[in-house]
Amino acid sequence: MSHDRFLCLARGDTRPGRVALPPTFAVKATTEDTEGRFSLLEVSLARDIPRHTHHVADEAIYVLDGQLGVDFDDRSFTAVAGTFVLLPHGIPHALRCVSDPPPRVLQISSPGGWECYLQDLFEAGPGVLTDGVLDPVKINPIAARYDIRYEE
Repeated sequence: MSHDRFLCLARGDTRPGRVALPPTFAVKATTEDTEGRFSLLEVSLARDIPRHTHHVADEAIYVLDGQLGVDFDDRSFTAVAGTFVLLPHGIPHALRCVSDPPPRVLQISSPGGWECYLQDLFEAGPGVLTDGVLDPVKINPIAARYDIRYEE
């Protein structure tokens, strides 16, 4: 029953996963918790996310602190604390850290799966980086399993 899925996390608590994620990625609700409907993470965006497209999932972002650079299709803007951004599937976008400290956001992926993708990415280790930067060529084989494609 649905009441068996009740979840209440205290400040700083996270949901466990197959692979431990860095503290900058705090999983609050897993895809399993929500019967696949969504996943929810609290993220400190310390590294820019290159231009990519989610072919299935919509991504929703609420900026808690700092400033987040958002490139959506052919537009670029800065989202400050209190800003909500909906990034519909099928449209290319990128996210940039434009404040110090890095922006802290709530990130919802619907349907879920984002935390599973991140676990696969971190399990791959530094092999997905080139000169310390996320490399689309190296990320795409992992991202493809989640219907995500990074521009090369």
